[in-house]
Amino acid sequence: MWIIAGHLTVDEDERDAFVEAHRDLVERARKAPGCLDVAITADPVTPGRVNNYERWESWDAIEAWRERADAPDTGVEMREVNVTAYEIATTRPPF
Repeated sequence: MWIIAGHLTVDEDERDAFVEAHRDLVERARKAPGCLDVAITADPVTPGRVNNYERWESWDAIEAWRERADAPDTGVEMREVNVTAYEIATTRPPF
């Protein structure tokens, strides 16, 4: 299993438009083979911050998705990008 998680920053006044521009991408990704979850969301505390979370069954599934993802050209400049891929060895309930 792979998790891709982190955040990026955009101008505060463009954040909501940036997130909304990715709505279709998120909806399509969630239906993609091997996708367990995807979210691109506005951070509730820090203006301009966009949180990214993806969970995939395999790296092959990620690569297959990226070949057809067709990410939107938002025209919004991403200022800081802090997103990392993590390969997960084990899982368990947190509580």
